[in-house]
Amino acid sequence: MAKARAISSSTTTLAIVLLCMTLVGQSYGQLKQGFYNGKCSTNVESVIFEIVYKAFQNDRTLVAALLRMQFHDCAIRGCDASILLDGSGSEKVAPSNGSVRGYELIDAIKTRLEQLCPGLVSCADIIAIATRVAVVLAEGKWYEVETGRRDGFTSSASEAENGLPKTNIPVWAAVRLFGSWGLSADDFVLLLGGGHTVGVIHCSKFLDRLYNYQNTGKEDPSMNKNTLIAFRNTCPKSGSNNFVFADQTPGSVLKVDNGYYKAIKQGQGVLEIDQRIESDSITRDTVNRLAYKEGDFDYQFGGAMVRLGRVGVLTGTQGQVRRNCR
Repeated sequence: MAKARAISSSTTTLAIVLLCMTLVGQSYGQLKQGFYNGKCSTNVESVIFEIVYKAFQNDRTLVAALLRMQFHDCAIRGCDASILLDGSGSEKVAPSNGSVRGYELIDAIKTRLEQLCPGLVSCADIIAIATRVAVVLAEGKWYEVETGRRDGFTSSASEAENGLPKTNIPVWAAVRLFGSWGLSADDFVLLLGGGHTVGVIHCSKFLDRLYNYQNTGKEDPSMNKNTLIAFRNTCPKSGSNNFVFADQTPGSVLKVDNGYYKAIKQGQGVLEIDQRIESDSITRDTVNRLAYKEGDFDYQFGGAMVRLGRVGVLTGTQGQVRRNCR
């Protein structure tokens, strides 16, 4: 299908929008490509594209925000937009979701779609489509999004805090967790790398690796020495609100590409789990392939995102289509 790179002209934008309008529906269960075709006075995916495109021009970090939002949503109760619900005990207020943002963008998309086709497009589908658009705008390869999800009724901060994987989760445990969602070890490596090829990580998330790894009073020995020095300069032992780029490959920090895998091959993983997948026997062959085999990440990441988007979905008469995503 179409491949979009560094979209910067109205001609290219129009070409991609027109491509969206000619999708042929293919189904997976009750999800299908082009679920909304012919159900609205305008093309739903085109509307979402235009709104995300405009937002991206002002804030290119939206790519990381939306990737994180989709993963954090799907990881708890499935891809049901439960992360969007407001409330003192909702997923949104869980400490593990403190770095999730992009809610206002989803609101803007929902408001426009409610004007055009009230009660039709679910918030869960908006997250999935908006994330795909952001990936393409960040020079990732186009992938087809299956739609037809419905929104959940329930959102729990405690479920999010207990269910989201921690930054020091062992590789075997992460693979088992992803397996419980119907995802493979390769999917885990692709989604972790895709999510960390853009965006930033705050010092508090990896300070122990710099100064007191596993309570040794020393740094994590697997970290590249030059990277360690740079990180310590940014993240003092006393703590700070500073951050570093999740992908340490020069020129790659805002692109959805395989730079992340090349960085962890050099000992430049930021989080403990980033570096562990490079050395663990379960995942290292996949990391090597994604780092060095040209095009593998580009062609496989979209498939992993599609499979993530199938986790725990509500379809048919299940759930609801919220008129307000919050």
